[in-house]
Order: sequence, then structure tokens, then C-alpha cells
Amino acid sequence: MITLSTGEMVEAAMIGKDGVVGASAALDGKIAVSRGIIQLSGEIVVCDVEALKSVAIQSPKLLALLMRHEQTVYAQAQQSAACFATHQVEARFCRWLLRARDLSDSDYLPFTQEYLGEMLGVRRTSVTAVARTLQEAGLIKYARGKIQIVDAEALQANACECYGSVKTHYERLIGPLKK
Repeated sequence: MITLSTGEMVEAAMIGKDGVVGASAALDGKIAVSRGIIQLSGEIVVCDVEALKSVAIQSPKLLALLMRHEQTVYAQAQQSAACFATHQVEARFCRWLLRARDLSDSDYLPFTQEYLGEMLGVRRTSVTAVARTLQEAGLIKYARGKIQIVDAEALQANACECYGSVKTHYERLIGPLKK
């Protein structure tokens, strides 16, 4: 998450159950330059930066994996910047839902319209209109902070190219998401 001086937050990248937040600090980046927010419930592991750095230095495989993961996060942030600048809200909304689905391995996502508006950098009313359109088309079911993806293929057809680009970068650098 990137926080602006107004207090508004916008998502730059999404990390799932197999990812890591702040690995660059362990790779001698000194500080974390963004803020991570947990969007879905689940288990997490917190690791001391110095301990991770020590283990990474001793394990070329781990060091390479951490570096490739940082590349995926950077590529995703670049893609998000392009997406925000050029794609319509509906396409970005579809991309965002699909990415959240991939990372959580679930068709059920507990997100409010206000939260989705923050993630997409739009007003809640824009999210309401898009969610209504997608629900009427049979792609999702939406009720009070609960979204069910009903037709992922149709949702992907409505998503911008950024969904596929991010997924391709991830798979080339890390491998397919594990179920």
C-alpha cells in the first residue's frame, strides 16, 4: 500500500499465501518503503529481518528466490501504475478480483465497496455501479461485503491485460501459484 499525504491509500501490489512483504529490507534495502495490509484471514509468519538476511546469505537458492520475488512485486507495481493510468474502473475491478482469487485460492472474497474503492483509487459509488453491472451479467454475486466469483472466465474476459501480465511475470519468475 502507498499512503498519500491526504491519508488516502492505494494498492501497488498484492502478495498471497506464498509471498513475502518487506524482503528487500533483508536483502540490505535497510528500510521497508511500503506498507503491507492483511486483506484476508489466514496464517502468517513474521521473521526478523536480520535472521532472514543471515539465512539468505548462507543459501544461494533462498537468496535467488527472494530476489525473484522482489522482481515480481516490482513488476506488479509497474503494471498497477500503468493500469491506473490507462484502464477503466470495470476492467481494473475485474483484474483485482481475479488476482485476489488467485492469491487466496477462493471464489469467496470478503471485501466492502469502500475497501475496494480504496484499492482501486476510486469512489465507493464507482465500485457500486461496477459491482451491480457485473452481478447483473452473472459474473459475481455481491451482498454487504461478500463477493462470490461466479464466472471466472467471463470475469477474465472483462479484465484488462494487466491481470495476465502480472500472472505471467509471477509464473516466469516464481512458478505457478500452489494450491
